[in-house]
Amino acid sequence: MTVLIAGCGDLGTEVGLRLAARGERVVGWRRSPDLLPAGIEGVAADLTRRLPPVPPDTDVVVIATAAGERSEAAYRSAYVDATGNVLDALARDGVSPRRIVFVSSTAVYGDFDGGRVTEESPAEATAPTARLVREAERVLLGRSNRGTVLRLSGIYGPGRTRLIDQVRGGAVLPAEPQWTNRIHRDDAAAAIVHLVTAVADPAPIYLGSDELPVDLGEVLQFLAAELGLPEPPRGEVAATRGGARRVDSGLLRSTGFSFTYPTYREGYRAVLAGQGVRHP
Repeated sequence: MTVLIAGCGDLGTEVGLRLAARGERVVGWRRSPDLLPAGIEGVAADLTRRLPPVPPDTDVVVIATAAGERSEAAYRSAYVDATGNVLDALARDGVSPRRIVFVSSTAVYGDFDGGRVTEESPAEATAPTARLVREAERVLLGRSNRGTVLRLSGIYGPGRTRLIDQVRGGAVLPAEPQWTNRIHRDDAAAAIVHLVTAVADPAPIYLGSDELPVDLGEVLQFLAAELGLPEPPRGEVAATRGGARRVDSGLLRSTGFSFTYPTYREGYRAVLAGQGVRHP
């Protein structure tokens, strides 16, 4: 089969490499296809404009786009318009893939005051950017009965070291608890591969987040200890961008998926090991 990855950036590339290792043909659409590694056939494409021909034997499409900036215009273009354009290209070329996966975000839920969030929870975030991601979900699910939405929490991993960098730079622990959720980049990619290869009849929506929602301060304390740094002081800091909630990925796990990095501890230790930092 051919897998088309529309928006073949960091996450899409990892998905593509995993599928290519399984023997699949992988075509990656991105603005700079020369940046793609061997194993992925790069094709120049801007998802907001007229798209290239879709390979006629395309069995799976993964839409893994990202906005270039946090503005309403950028999010509408990158998510709503891009998703519609991909669906238009499939219709134009008469291609009917078995599965279309849209990579979304748990930001669509907004603030739940620390409450538990599942696929059944109302996705009614008030932030304009989150509403536009939710609109893109509706575009897919409204136009295709073969669509699956994977809502990912905060992705970290190789090249995504914001919290590590903050601790090295002198982070401050929040004075009040701030619930956070995350998923290692490799687990996010593995979840996408799992949904398109191992789940015969997937649900329309899944949550992709590791097994341990956790207070941000606990993560910062852990990273400081792993780096051999003093515990950060407490102080007033801005609230986390996405809102307080505890994301439950039980539905994804019920399909047989298991996390390589079930909590932030295993995941961040792997990232730090990649930087040459050994566990104390």
